[in-house]
Amino acid sequence: MERQGEITHSELFWGFTQIALSGFGGVMAWARRAIVEKRGWLSSEEFTTLFGLCQFMPGPNIANLSVCIGARFQGASGAVVSLLGLLCGPFVIIIALGALYGRFGELPAIQAMLRGIAAVAAGLILAMGVRMAADLLKRPFLMIFSAAILAAVVFLHWPLVMVMVGLAPVSMWVAARRYCGSPWA
Repeated sequence: MERQGEITHSELFWGFTQIALSGFGGVMAWARRAIVEKRGWLSSEEFTTLFGLCQFMPGPNIANLSVCIGARFQGASGAVVSLLGLLCGPFVIIIALGALYGRFGELPAIQAMLRGIAAVAAGLILAMGVRMAADLLKRPFLMIFSAAILAAVVFLHWPLVMVMVGLAPVSMWVAARRYCGSPWA
């Protein structure tokens, strides 16, 4: 879906509110669907690139993403509005659920429900990962960096931050040189 025209503050607020209220245990899969497929604010490749940047920044990925998208379309005020849209609804809900959990959290039915929700969240994250990998397959040379990070963190047990600090500049240089024809690369 190709988005035409300017994205308003109201669209940013309600868009991120809808994203925030659509998922439990993580909303990134819903965010990708809403931002790319439903609203057309970003292309699939733009989303994957921006998400990669947001993973590199400190803080929750979805919060970073909302700030970046808001800033892209409405500047600093858009960043604030997007973040508020993302946080306000869940804040109210989590306060209410926290009170209920404090009262009823030890019931077996509640424990079973939470395990089921965790399984669904894991499936959504996996589905989003597959879609994002499809974007990376368009640039197969960059898959080498994904594989190197996976191997270093999962198999060698190196700290993620150190691996990212080491490989991110190299992968950015390679991407700029190989895919953008950058004169500085």
